[in-house]
Amino acid sequence: MKIWEKGFSVNDKIEKFTVGQDRELDLYLAPFDMQASKAQARMLASIGLISKEEESQLLQGLDELLAQVEAGNFQIELEFEDVHSKIEHYLTEKYGDAGKKIHTARSRNDQVLTAIQLFIKDYCEQIGGKVLALAELLLQQGERYKDALLPGYTHFQAAMPSSFGLWFGAYAEHLLLDMHLLEAARAVADRNPLGSGAGFGSSFAIDREQTTRDMGFGQVAVSAVGAQLLRGKTEKTLAFAIAGVAGTLSKLAYDLVLYNSQDLGFVLLPKEFTTGSSIMPHKKNPDVFELVRAHCNRLQALPNDIILTINNLPSGYHRDFQILKEILFRPMVQFADILDILLFAVPALQVVPGVINQPKYDAIFSVENINQLIQQGVPFRDAYKQVGQAVDSDSYQPHKEFSTSHLGSVHNPGLGVLQERLAATRARLPWARE
Repeated sequence: MKIWEKGFSVNDKIEKFTVGQDRELDLYLAPFDMQASKAQARMLASIGLISKEEESQLLQGLDELLAQVEAGNFQIELEFEDVHSKIEHYLTEKYGDAGKKIHTARSRNDQVLTAIQLFIKDYCEQIGGKVLALAELLLQQGERYKDALLPGYTHFQAAMPSSFGLWFGAYAEHLLLDMHLLEAARAVADRNPLGSGAGFGSSFAIDREQTTRDMGFGQVAVSAVGAQLLRGKTEKTLAFAIAGVAGTLSKLAYDLVLYNSQDLGFVLLPKEFTTGSSIMPHKKNPDVFELVRAHCNRLQALPNDIILTINNLPSGYHRDFQILKEILFRPMVQFADILDILLFAVPALQVVPGVINQPKYDAIFSVENINQLIQQGVPFRDAYKQVGQAVDSDSYQPHKEFSTSHLGSVHNPGLGVLQERLAATRARLPWARE
């Protein structure tokens, strides 16, 4: 059954190619299409295009379909090309003319677009909660290990003393920065395109403000042409948000792979969080972080994939947009899984105490030796040369009386500031839910 049927059949090969993966991918959109159809039915009744009885029938039928989705037994059979035809067929089979009227003053263009807007908005809210929860876990670990010194590296060379408080706090701070990208993605998705039709509106006196309130959108997508331009823009904006967070998580995962290695040995994972080797019985591999790194690196290509698919299209609807579901939907699920595994693994990380006391890290205290000379009145450049010559001649004695207090105002007060920023972000974005 196709909602555009006009008395002829499409060639089987053409149909298979054009339907593509819609039946499978539309399952993600099903509850949101039903939500939008309920708003459509209520609006049509309010302006007199359907009766109250028909409204009641349609709402009942849509609630039955939603119950199927929640129970996990909603299906899009082969006779339907997508979720939209399945829903309309169900309503028509059950209620006759009432089901045939649900599409009044609506095109499949704005129907699909509305479901996608709702889906992506809901996704942003879920992911936002996970990102903030991960930032909070990182800050908790930073507080737990704030006095544990960590060798800081540049150019893969031991450089200066740092701390695990600084390191955990850095990634928490950047996740809070990434929330601005997710906030932007939600803002683009928070526009109601229902009523824009095929991109040219409707001659019926529909109430778009009513459907906007009914579905919980923040604003109406005012221009009917502009509403259609959301297709692609919403997906692309979300892709940039995912790529932003993924970039932060990829670097975090890479650090943890390095820090877990025997050569550095800064952190430990419980053995139950590692995998082994088929030939080397001593191996305990941090595969979880290696896979996070690889998946997150791939996710950073999402915006480019979407841009290459839609960038040369003019205004209006084009079937090219169908491919966006194939590009985006499964990575969206995968990204949520990545956040879930990190929320599970980060609390289990254990910091190895005293790693900075190894002789190989003696040279990283050289700047502190310079600072001591400066306090004695030696100009910085002269102090720099003195300490450098001492290092080269093996007469250098590191300033071992070093603690996290030497790291300055960016350390202990920094964790408190980041806690305040996290609280402010939660207050600013109440939609981010866990």
